[in-house]
Amino acid sequence: MAKTRAAESAAGKGMAAYRATSLFQPHHTREAIRDAHEGRIAPLSGLYLALSSVLTARFIAPLGFDAVWIDWEHSSCGVETMTTMVHEIQFMSEGKTTPWVRVPGHEHAAIGFALDAGASVIIPQVNTVAEAQHAVSAAKYGAKNHGTRSAPPFRLIPGVTALPSDPSETIHENLNRQAAVMIQIETVEAIDNLDAILTEVPDIDAVWLGTIDVRVSMGLVATGFGGPEPEYLRAVAKFESVLKKHDKPRGGQALGTPEVMRESGKDNSLNFVAIDVLALIGLVDTLQVAREMFPPERKMVDAEKKKAEVDDTGHSNDAEVMADGRAKGEAAR
Repeated sequence: MAKTRAAESAAGKGMAAYRATSLFQPHHTREAIRDAHEGRIAPLSGLYLALSSVLTARFIAPLGFDAVWIDWEHSSCGVETMTTMVHEIQFMSEGKTTPWVRVPGHEHAAIGFALDAGASVIIPQVNTVAEAQHAVSAAKYGAKNHGTRSAPPFRLIPGVTALPSDPSETIHENLNRQAAVMIQIETVEAIDNLDAILTEVPDIDAVWLGTIDVRVSMGLVATGFGGPEPEYLRAVAKFESVLKKHDKPRGGQALGTPEVMRESGKDNSLNFVAIDVLALIGLVDTLQVAREMFPPERKMVDAEKKKAEVDDTGHSNDAEVMADGRAKGEAAR
């Protein structure tokens, strides 16, 4: 009997167990998220790329993260750069890392571009049932799936990169089951509508609580780590209750000390545990160590040492000064 993808993943293959027949296709990410949610594999650990850098994507691809988030919403990133970053992650990781793209809004074309590149998608600012229906429709092929996604004629090559994982179904039916759709709930309105959203749009694969935007929408101080305000805690509790009711996987950040990371990521099926910008900001700590290691006093010590080398006649023992003195003596003769 053939091993399941979850069994292969747990046996050491990681996300490579969920890769499709071609790296030009999305992983079987929907299945991986559900397996993590139901405990068949460990929660996925990802890296958040805030900077739209192809070179960074290429460098981090082999590092072993299960997922990489490409932020197309909040970066000066074009379609070509986004697509190249997706391919770098897919190919340079040899299928061991799955790319996710946060698209810049709900535009049908943007969702299609990210999926055509081979990524799963994160849809920001989903507030209503209608918005969720539109986003999932843009991500799916075929009327029976309420899909309106256009089939690209040359993204995949028939018989080469368009081979279906399940040959009993078309490539487009396979792709519908591969790429995952995660929505972001980022306002109080969205939390209030979440029950209806998940009832009416069951093809949503995972949900993310956008802590900063939720707090901004409530007129509270923006922080990615939540806060103690009663109204905020009530909103979070409602969000968590709805997810539990619908048995939906949750994505989120798990950053900080081991204790904070464990607490913030304990209910997530997909944790983003590192951020490129935070890693770069960490270089400031290195700079501070260097400032303390090489203080101004060192120059003062060097100056005093040189001063001590001056002989009783008031001339420095420095070789260049002595040579200059001899030259002047020769000229005087």
